[in-house]
Amino acid sequence: MLSIPALCWLCAMPLALARHGLCSCCTRALLKSPPACPQCGLPSMNPRSPCGRCLQRPPPWQHLVSVGDYRAPLSTLLHRLKFANNTALATPLSRLLLLCVLQARRERGLPLPDMLISIPLHRRRQWRRGFNQSALLAAPLARWLGCPHEPGALVRIKTAGVQHKLSARLRTRNMKNAFRLELALKGRHIAIVDDVVTTGSTVAEAARLLQRSGVASLQVWCLCRTL
Repeated sequence: MLSIPALCWLCAMPLALARHGLCSCCTRALLKSPPACPQCGLPSMNPRSPCGRCLQRPPPWQHLVSVGDYRAPLSTLLHRLKFANNTALATPLSRLLLLCVLQARRERGLPLPDMLISIPLHRRRQWRRGFNQSALLAAPLARWLGCPHEPGALVRIKTAGVQHKLSARLRTRNMKNAFRLELALKGRHIAIVDDVVTTGSTVAEAARLLQRSGVASLQVWCLCRTL
């Protein structure tokens, strides 16, 4: 019996390794991103040192790793994952993020965390969607890196509505006290995994809560950093 070859999610070419989900050409194209600040992830001429914005007002984390901007074709793949229930895309997208983490480790000495925490959805939104896309991205990352993933470490206790329709100031106000911490994390090195970081208000609120709990260091890993 002839088997049907697995195809790349973008160009539909046959894959040598089906589990990768994306061919090598599409993977290389997706990983081509302009130089960015290693702390906030915004455009910067020096990708190895914090930008002027971070020197004046640093975010509540030390490193940010992203695959690229929220635009096609990366945004198309993420949209299929979140809104078309194509959860099989989580592993290929996680692999893209893993490649960016390993690249940052080679090029700027990014330290690896000892725990991954995914940004939670409010229970009502997760019930409607059926899954949390950030947790789906974090699970294979943790397995590949050999560190635990704690999807229940943070609980969303406040529904934030539709964040992308709000201004940066309203997003920050909307996320105030949105999370509750369920684990003792003092002294841990944490990477927060999210799908998209726009103004950073969501991950910043989570990061400040983790800082107050006494974590040793914080990173943010995301698929898309809106520039």
